[in-house]
Amino acid sequence: MGAHPKGDALIKDNRISQRTLGQWIADFPGCLGSKVKDTFHGQLPFLFKVLSVKTALSIQAHPNRELAARLHAQFPEHYPDNNHKPEMAIALTQFEGLCGFRPMDEILGFLKKVPEFRALVGNEAAEELQSADGDPGRTSLALKKCFTRMMNCEKKLFVDQLNMLVKRISEEEAAGKDTSGSNGELLLRLHSQYPGDIGCFSIYFLNRILLQPGEAMFLGANEPHAYLSGDCVECMACSDNTVRAGLTPKYIDVDTLCEMLNYSPAPVSAKLFPCVQDNADPCVYLYDPPVPDFTIMRVQIPVSARQYTVSALDSAGILLVIDGEAVATSAAALSDITLTPGSVLFISANESVSLQPALY
Repeated sequence: MGAHPKGDALIKDNRISQRTLGQWIADFPGCLGSKVKDTFHGQLPFLFKVLSVKTALSIQAHPNRELAARLHAQFPEHYPDNNHKPEMAIALTQFEGLCGFRPMDEILGFLKKVPEFRALVGNEAAEELQSADGDPGRTSLALKKCFTRMMNCEKKLFVDQLNMLVKRISEEEAAGKDTSGSNGELLLRLHSQYPGDIGCFSIYFLNRILLQPGEAMFLGANEPHAYLSGDCVECMACSDNTVRAGLTPKYIDVDTLCEMLNYSPAPVSAKLFPCVQDNADPCVYLYDPPVPDFTIMRVQIPVSARQYTVSALDSAGILLVIDGEAVATSAAALSDITLTPGSVLFISANESVSLQPALY
């Protein structure tokens, strides 16, 4: 949902001559609101998605604006625009992902307990990481060296080690042993989806995060992440720039990824992004990330409400219905619109929408 040239949203109302949202905005740029129109040069600055993840989506990161411009100039076939791509995922069901580098004690623990993982990193780099513990600057450099060594190791070495690890964990599970110390369940699941993929080993570097419905994670520039399972809504800057390095059949750019990442270990709790109840409207919860491109509002209207007004904002918005039914009326709409789960409305700046529950 948005106006990116590779996925311009279609307008369903055939009484409107423009067929896509991008065409509508180009003809009526005032719909963005003056602040957004001027700041983002007449473009809708965000994309809004619903993802339903059955098999893992690639280990990846998104470049900052400076790197995005450089990648687009050098490799336009792989990096189709020059924009950054910060993004936020909000869980609709229980949602599982990988996000950011684990705390040092967890990574060092896996290097001790998972010899196949240590073989890919190498003793020298592993010992360097151990000796850097407690010094943030040295830790980042040592972590970068460990991750880069693993991602660039010879294919035969990592395939052999992965097969040994899968065999060992499978045998331990069959014998009724606890394999959580090797992250066994997740390793076997990822290997079944992407056999022989170096990305399977990333689970020993990256935090596994489990979001409950309504919980969110924000992924700024250079933050390594992967989505593993579950449903979420995702909002991001209007870009298609993704640097991938594993768990994917798509283009892989290991050198760029290893060079760009944020090598700052942090606990999984630091990756949760809090929402704040709106002071002016208790039905609204705000997810307001530290970027100007987007903010997400989660609106929960009580069943008892006979009417609710989606307040006018000074910028354009996209409304997605997750649950329930209502009839929407607006001064700008050609007629009343019946909303059901999955309905999507584009709301221009400075326009309010009145919702009346379907039961009334």
